[in-house]
Amino acid sequence: MRFNQLGRREFIILLGGAAVAWPLGAPAQQAVKLYRIGILSPELPPPGFLEAFRQGLRELGYVEGQDVAFEVRSAEGYGQRLAALANHLVELKVDVIVAINTPSVQAAKKATPTIPIVMMRVADPVKSGLVTSLSRPGGNITGLSFRVDELSGERLALLKESFPSVSKVAVLWYEPNPGADIAMGAIKAASRELGLELLLLPVHGPADLLGAFQAATRGRAEALIVIDDAVVTQHRVEILNLAATHSLAVVSQYKAFAEAGALLAYGPSTSAMYRRAAYYVDRILKGANAGDLPVEQPTKFDLVINLRTAKTLGATIPPSLLARADEVIN
Repeated sequence: MRFNQLGRREFIILLGGAAVAWPLGAPAQQAVKLYRIGILSPELPPPGFLEAFRQGLRELGYVEGQDVAFEVRSAEGYGQRLAALANHLVELKVDVIVAINTPSVQAAKKATPTIPIVMMRVADPVKSGLVTSLSRPGGNITGLSFRVDELSGERLALLKESFPSVSKVAVLWYEPNPGADIAMGAIKAASRELGLELLLLPVHGPADLLGAFQAATRGRAEALIVIDDAVVTQHRVEILNLAATHSLAVVSQYKAFAEAGALLAYGPSTSAMYRRAAYYVDRILKGANAGDLPVEQPTKFDLVINLRTAKTLGATIPPSLLARADEVIN
């Protein structure tokens, strides 16, 4: 397929502490530098992020606690805290900031024009004003993006193919993330082509989820499209439990949703993207300018279908769609 919190909780993950090592044969005075990598996220880092990112660093020869240490900052769903968290990472003089989602990148960009920033899970960094272009981003930002407009429309088409009789689809997204506007534009355009009516369910945090699903039921929605966001992903189990209670088929971007009970997922491999972030960090730590490193976009996308969920919903997935799936959960 194609493709700290400064109040309630602050946490710092130091991988192995600040150990000092000397290379064999080198004078004792030449200590190995311990690079400090800041991680900024609007929610707890997405599932699998730290593991895959650490794996990517290991593959590039970095030893945790000897070469690199992490400083992790999470706004825990309260986007207004990102600015203070970004400023804190700057005060710590980290060597690079890995920022997850558009709001985090915006906060990091505002906090520092000099510390390199590696962005993750950003819908369209050019439209968001984060970089000048994908080939030469300029400034102090680079990283990974994905074609959210194209993917969003394709997911709606996959939903229609799975449920030919569906006529009304709810759309759930985290409104403080400006990247969601791009996805919404694509979904609206695709819905007109597919003859689908949309029910819009913006949320500002997990406290809004129950009300959103109650609105979906009142609006007689038959399925639910979930727009990718770190906050939404963090609460995927709650979202899927509510969807099951309200008999809504869920379509998402990431495999983790399908594994947890969504009907299907279509999007890039998250673990591959997270490992790839390590490549950018490595290039930067070795002296490359972030603004000279082209922004990458995934080229391979996976379709995952959960047949257990389909059976629960009383849906029959067309054989033609099953044949195109990269993974089927039985």
